Amino acid sequence: MNSPLRLFSSELTCPTSESMQYTNVNFLLSRPPSRVSCLIKKGDMRVPNRDGRNTLVCCQLMHSHKDESYERKKRLQVPAQKADFVRTLLIDNYDSYTYNIYQELSIINGVPPVVIQNDDWTWEELCHYLYDENAFDNIVISPGPGSPACPQDIGICLQLLLKCWDIPILGVCLGHQALGYVHGAQIVHASEPVHGRLSEVEHNGCQLFRDIPSGRNYGFKVVRYHSLVIDSESLPEELIPIAWTSSTSTLPFIGSKDSGKSNTHEAQTDQSIFIDSFLAEVGNGSSNHCDYGKTSARVLMGIRHSTRPHYGVQFHPESVATCYGSQIFKNFREITDDYWLRFRSSYKEKLAHSDVSNAKRLYREVCRSISAENNAVDQLKKVVHANRHLEYNKAEMKHLEMFNMVNTHHATTGYKCLKLKWRKFGRLAGQVGGAKSIFCGLFGHEAENTFWLDSSSTEKGRARFSFMGGKGGLLWKQLTFRLSNQSDGSSKGSGYLSMQDSQGSAETIFLEEGFLDFLNKELQSYRYDKNEYEGLPFDFHGGYVGYIGYDLKVECGVTSNHHKSKTPDACFFFADNLVAIDHKNDDVYILAIHEESSSITQWLDDTEEKLLSLNGSVRMALERQNSCPSTFSTCKVGFAAEKSREQYIEDVKKCLNYIKDGESYELCLTTQIRKPIEELNSLGLYLHLRERNPAPYAAWLNFSKEDLCICCSSPERFLQLDRSNILEAKPIKGTIARGATKEEDKQLKLKLQFSEKDQAENLMIVDLLRNDLGRVCDPGSVHVPHLMDVESYATVHTMVSTIRGKKQSDVSAVDCVKAAFPGGSMTGAPKLRSMELLDSLESCSRGIYSGCIGFFSYNQTFDLNIVIRTVIIHEGEASIGAGGAIVALSNPEDEYEEMVLKTKAPARAVMHFE
Repeated sequence: MNSPLRLFSSELTCPTSESMQYTNVNFLLSRPPSRVSCLIKKGDMRVPNRDGRNTLVCCQLMHSHKDESYERKKRLQVPAQKADFVRTLLIDNYDSYTYNIYQELSIINGVPPVVIQNDDWTWEELCHYLYDENAFDNIVISPGPGSPACPQDIGICLQLLLKCWDIPILGVCLGHQALGYVHGAQIVHASEPVHGRLSEVEHNGCQLFRDIPSGRNYGFKVVRYHSLVIDSESLPEELIPIAWTSSTSTLPFIGSKDSGKSNTHEAQTDQSIFIDSFLAEVGNGSSNHCDYGKTSARVLMGIRHSTRPHYGVQFHPESVATCYGSQIFKNFREITDDYWLRFRSSYKEKLAHSDVSNAKRLYREVCRSISAENNAVDQLKKVVHANRHLEYNKAEMKHLEMFNMVNTHHATTGYKCLKLKWRKFGRLAGQVGGAKSIFCGLFGHEAENTFWLDSSSTEKGRARFSFMGGKGGLLWKQLTFRLSNQSDGSSKGSGYLSMQDSQGSAETIFLEEGFLDFLNKELQSYRYDKNEYEGLPFDFHGGYVGYIGYDLKVECGVTSNHHKSKTPDACFFFADNLVAIDHKNDDVYILAIHEESSSITQWLDDTEEKLLSLNGSVRMALERQNSCPSTFSTCKVGFAAEKSREQYIEDVKKCLNYIKDGESYELCLTTQIRKPIEELNSLGLYLHLRERNPAPYAAWLNFSKEDLCICCSSPERFLQLDRSNILEAKPIKGTIARGATKEEDKQLKLKLQFSEKDQAENLMIVDLLRNDLGRVCDPGSVHVPHLMDVESYATVHTMVSTIRGKKQSDVSAVDCVKAAFPGGSMTGAPKLRSMELLDSLESCSRGIYSGCIGFFSYNQTFDLNIVIRTVIIHEGEASIGAGGAIVALSNPEDEYEEMVLKTKAPARAVMHFE
């Protein structure tokens, strides 16, 4: 297998066409069902992937080793020079930061890497691509949960590091530990877990750290996510230490507020200038761990092999807060280029001393040796776990074609041509009493089957538009989806969808591929004229409004759910009539969509008349009706917690143990509180909640058929896609109560801002969301314009970050949601492993809580929140979910108090209105 005759890609041509160069394959991670087009010589075939579905493997180019030998020899005679691109195989150890590396390498290498998970390919298949096909120039092994000593955690990576001595390899975190472990070093617990925290690093100046400063106060600060380390005392002679922490202290992230582009390394300001003034203001100690961490000894941060081009770094160069991370990846490309240039020169020198026939014979012997190792490979048994489609970079490669896999699905009902009509009423909102008055006047008499996406907190530009509506016209319908029985773990998101139209006709169908697949097909079935909404300042012009429950994670990569939700797993209205309010300009819009064959203006006329006739007496009567508690019982039963204080604290301790063992960096543990209710003015409850706790992503949903009302005062955006194809996430991590006085409030806000624990929580989720957006965004477009801003609300201060990226043109709106759902702020990282652990700890389904509420417009824009600070009223019971992120710095008692704090505002509202 270890052939000395591995040639650089630019030296190869396809014998079927001298103008078509033999190049690598670039798989981009999407979702099942999968179709993979790859550059292999194993004819077209259907093969099963790991989850049992068939994968179609298409042979794009065919070539023969015998015919290639002459072409290779001929191309070896050109002067040695570096290639325009480097082809990387990126091994994903089921991590949540792999696509941050992907984004970096896509720009630095000149072509996106191929991403496979560590158990997608067999060893024989891997050898085929590395040696028979010469498809890759180097390998990067990603971070991941667990330990390199566990085969399930590390997969194929140990064999790669042991046997691929002639291919440049860079291991990151878990990959670094694997490099040490495979050569005999011991993997041990660190003196303390370090996740989302920074350390200064010094190094020995080797090529991997070229042009990077070294030592304390020189600016080389790196982000660490690890609980295990290589025991430096156990390093074998062949492994050379090249980097280590420069002190025993970790550092907080207190940097530039404008973090610039993704993985900004040189823009960080010196953190030390902030700390003294902060400590002077807030004093010593806090429940939020303002004292910065210390470890007992310096930690090994980098190694290299003495004779092989293999390197490892314990820290995360791809993190947004790591300085000089891009430079490390650039240096690894240089190492790769230099390695193959040296190999090429060596091969030419050997070839000069032998004739062509000997060269051909040597080459054929090598090929036979490789074929012997691959003789069991007649199909790709496990090509890729998730759907991967082919994207070739024409600008860099010049000879590859785009293979567009998206938009191949069509709704079973065929295309629908939609027409939009709308009217604007300038400066009307204030004149008729604002959003509350408009909703109550138009939809509040019964409030059944109504929605209100309510930007009730618009200060500081947090939100600008609100949307509301009720049971509409001919296109209106309600979708209710329930997952199949999950007890056997085999349903993979299938379930039953009930559909009811405005006339009351209903049907139920079984969705084998799940709800999100159905929604994707529906949205792609609509055809429309963009000119019809050019004058609208917002992105919702009609379409689906509702929620996606947390348990739909089984449609986004999770194997199964441990618990069954009492509420439907997804509920949506198709809103063909709606009202929009522009809070910035005080304008009101009414919109109606209809099919091309019809023309309906009656709703627009009626709604205009009602809007203009809203007056003070009507408004006050409606608001009075919806502001009074429905009963005045003196014997109110309080909320009962799903878990006691002792049980919750015990669960936090279990989370800390998982983190200590390297199973997760952060676990977002949650629980529920519940109370039975006999009668409740649900709309009055929501109006009370929005007044006491206004939020930019609040929502009211009423699904009367399901006996379900949702009163949401969420301050957190999950994901938005606008008409310019910009994706935005705004995760919240870090919460503290408001102070009783202005001075105390200021101190508490500062305490949150400078808390290392809360900064670590936030940074981990920012890097996770960068990864999720990186799956579906153009390379190099993912960036963090706002990192760790503190926002203040009625009862709490929160730490908020903003991540943006440019959606790939061949990716659908639903693809974007599937790449990021559930929101990372509600799971932790790495996401898949964390969700598995949380399912085992939590005693019931989260249901709607932790999911998302919002809209999918018919033109494939969307805006979705994270369902937190929310009261769910369903079948005679009110429930509230709450929790918090558990990290290595967490204190169990403090975590319990934070969870309780988050329930107070919605629980008080329920008690007031019961």
